[in-house]
Amino acid sequence: MKVAVLFILGCLVWGGMAKSTIPESEKDPDFWKEWAQRTLKNALTLQDLNKNVAKNIILFLGDGMGVPTVTAARILKGQMSGQNGEETQLEMDKFPYVALSKTYNTNAQVPDSAGTATAYLCGVKANEGTVGVSAAAVRSQCNTTQGNEVKSILKWAKDAGKSVGIVTTTRVNHATPSAAYAHCVDRDWYSDGDMPPEALQSGCKDIARQLFENIPDINVIMGGGRRSMYPRNTPDVEYPGDKKHNGTRKDGRNLVAEWTDRVKDKKGYYAWNRKELLSLNPNDVDYLLGLFEPGDLPYELERNKETDPSLTEMVDVAIKILRKNEHGFYLLVEGGRIDHGHHEGKAKQALHEAVEMDRAITRAGLLTSIYDTLTVVTADHSHVFSFGGYTPRGNSIFGLAPIVSDVDQKPFTSILYGNGPGFKLVNGTRENVSTVHYEQNNYQAQSAVPLSMETHGGEDVAIFSKGPMAHLLHGVQEQHYIPHVMAYAACIGQNKDHCRANSGSPSLSHISPTLAFLLSVKWLLC
Repeated sequence: MKVAVLFILGCLVWGGMAKSTIPESEKDPDFWKEWAQRTLKNALTLQDLNKNVAKNIILFLGDGMGVPTVTAARILKGQMSGQNGEETQLEMDKFPYVALSKTYNTNAQVPDSAGTATAYLCGVKANEGTVGVSAAAVRSQCNTTQGNEVKSILKWAKDAGKSVGIVTTTRVNHATPSAAYAHCVDRDWYSDGDMPPEALQSGCKDIARQLFENIPDINVIMGGGRRSMYPRNTPDVEYPGDKKHNGTRKDGRNLVAEWTDRVKDKKGYYAWNRKELLSLNPNDVDYLLGLFEPGDLPYELERNKETDPSLTEMVDVAIKILRKNEHGFYLLVEGGRIDHGHHEGKAKQALHEAVEMDRAITRAGLLTSIYDTLTVVTADHSHVFSFGGYTPRGNSIFGLAPIVSDVDQKPFTSILYGNGPGFKLVNGTRENVSTVHYEQNNYQAQSAVPLSMETHGGEDVAIFSKGPMAHLLHGVQEQHYIPHVMAYAACIGQNKDHCRANSGSPSLSHISPTLAFLLSVKWLLC
């Protein structure tokens, strides 16, 4: 009887799903053989290593973008364009080199975004919850800051004469971007209003203040975080009637006004909405501060396209400003809300964030050249996110598995979390997902363990790379190795012995005049 019930339920679930369709071309063995031969031919070209000096270096950081997230985002990208999805290529999939990064913090097996940011930006592993300080610093203990500060690759690049920028979909003083400029023993000290009195009395500075004081000439800063920049109770320019968005600073300082005054005669501009940003001519801008929300930027699926720029638009403007420097640039780009979507159990939000970051990677590729630009794409950590259930080819990535549970006889979605807010019981048993809208934007996928917020995962994450010295990112590496490779490629920081006299000007001697001309035309047109 039980077998019969399972069979009937399974048929009902399967009948409600799109049938798996195999393209006719894939039934021919020659299709796969020819594809493999093309891939082999491309792989053989990698024997000629790109050892140019990297004039420009770009790091794309997908916060929480573990390998399962990359795979699911690939399928989503394909399905958004009417394909099955599995055969689709993300832009990062096209990068010739892939490695794995070990993400643990010095005091944590499963890491957080602060300690990991210190690793891939400052080149040293650190304790969870701390940014821009070594493992000798203890979280929330202000007196362990001094003497334990570590500098980031953004600072190394600035000291070498390059333009530098930070673009994020989170607050600009959130964990990932803050490790590029701040030295703080607590990632949550966004403004002095978020700090304990004893820390302020001991001389520790909040992260927002450090953004403008530690490296005062960062060329491009874009993201959210307005409320940390203004005096307490100052109404927000966009939401003046909503007190939760008011300024939070206790010291009375208006950091935006201070910054604007400092750069007013240096082609500096402040923008707080998309219209202001896109109205700027990058050729006339040397310094840009864009703060588009009081806190984090909205999810891409919920973005107000009139007021908030996309990550791709911010990257486009940033590169057009930074690339004017004849010495090149360093740019940190964070797709920060991938992480937030997963924490909330909202896989659809997380995956659309990952697809948007991939669009930004595509745009960056059009604006730069692999001959003088090293581009690295990686994640700080993973999540306990998975998808499975023997789904057929072309199954909606947010859809149901083709079988029901042989324990509770209920269907389940392909996407599940190991823990998180999606745990739900109805009449003492697991919720029947076929009775809810499991493909809506904010659906919280079921989880095995109930938690108000889903947790990070501890497995290795991918490192994709292309451009000068990209081959040095290979195998399984410690996370803190990443900025050392990027610095070596750009002849900045401590590794300079190998650099040629014309450091910063890559050798293009092996490129044909025609190709060199085309690359120049592409740069101008983009």
